[in-house]
Amino acid sequence: EVQLQASGGGLVQTGGSLRLSCVASGFTFAYAIGWFRQAPGKEREGVSSIVPSDGRIYYADSVKGRFTISNNNTKNTVYLQMNSLRPEDTAVYYCAATFLGDHPDYDWWALYEYDYWGQGTQVTVSS
Repeated sequence: EVQLQASGGGLVQTGGSLRLSCVASGFTFAYAIGWFRQAPGKEREGVSSIVPSDGRIYYADSVKGRFTISNNNTKNTVYLQMNSLRPEDTAVYYCAATFLGDHPDYDWWALYEYDYWGQGTQVTVSS
């Protein structure tokens, strides 16, 4: 059974940092993990994604240079280190996963690519 458990959200001031964690279980083949966020009244958007088996990493332009995605295979955990946080980063953050299987290329930013979703974790950045 595939399960994703996201954690690490909280309240920080502008310029602060948070590290989100996504513990993934039940994966036996190549997969990708994505981080998405959804602010009130806005659509869910892709933030970053990683393919642990080959190291491919992707970022949204809005977070490049501030956020870093990484993985720890021994802990089956993907991290999203968020630095220089801004009020516009305030959102519920979700991790999601998809098996890559026979299609190693994927639209990392697209919700339809991901079959499994964890619960969200709230990130609030105060000005």
